[in-house]
Amino acid sequence: MPVMNMLRIAVEPISVAAMLRRSTQVNSSRQNAAVRIKGTLVSLKRTAVVVASFALLSWPTVSAADLHPIIETETGYFFGASENGKWIKPDQAAKSVANETIYQVYGLTKQLGQITAAKPVSAEEPCPDTLMVSLSSKPKDGVIGLAARWNALPRKPTIADTTQSVYVDAVRDFLKARGIADPKVRITRILRIDLEGDGEDEVLINATNYFSQRDEAPIQAPKRGSYSIIMLRRVAAGKVQTQLVAGELYSKADASNAPSIYKIAAVLDLNGDGKLEVIVHSFYYEGGETTIYRCEPDKIEPVLSVECGA
Repeated sequence: MPVMNMLRIAVEPISVAAMLRRSTQVNSSRQNAAVRIKGTLVSLKRTAVVVASFALLSWPTVSAADLHPIIETETGYFFGASENGKWIKPDQAAKSVANETIYQVYGLTKQLGQITAAKPVSAEEPCPDTLMVSLSSKPKDGVIGLAARWNALPRKPTIADTTQSVYVDAVRDFLKARGIADPKVRITRILRIDLEGDGEDEVLINATNYFSQRDEAPIQAPKRGSYSIIMLRRVAAGKVQTQLVAGELYSKADASNAPSIYKIAAVLDLNGDGKLEVIVHSFYYEGGETTIYRCEPDKIEPVLSVECGA
């Protein structure tokens, strides 16, 4: 019911009260009071209905605005979403994602425009539990699509020289400390980026050596001394701290395992808190996974991931 109609209903009892005041009955003043009270109650009840109606209409809109879906643009896989700084799993997030949702697309070092995507559905076999969306296009070098108004790349990473001795030594020491006696260091990517927004750069190091000339996951079992890792180096309490973000290494041959290659795909603020998450793509010969990592000084943990493989 329109607001103006509600206002007219609220004032109608005053006209009734005026008529009663013109009556010659002895108890007219008491009746007038009763009518005014009744009119006030009618007004309050109808106003409450209007307020409740507006609340019901506005609640889904606020919820939808707070939910920020995340997709992988190469595959269309649906990670889930962030909502008020929290991470929402894909099954729960998919219920609130509209058709033709607009996503801002980001690569490793820049924003790449926007695309639209349909509602998430099952990817079907061989990965029926993985959700995916159909995309209007696939921008070249795109990694992540985010439905949000903030800039998810407020600080751009700098690609550094992979032959710098300080980082070669850091990888060698890291591998030795984990049982590889004579590691053959092969760094594939180094990024300098301020993850926390505190003015202090962190360094992400990507190193992989499966003793193969090709940049793909081997079919055969990993050899002794092989590895694929992503390390994070930062200054904490005045000291350089080295943490493993993701990866695997083999101090001895392991015939039971299908080795994976790990790559830094992007570094983005996907929940709007100003801090950057590290997006890692890993793949083996029958499938792959992309994981979003939250990298705090005291803990590195995966928050959302998508995968598909045999």
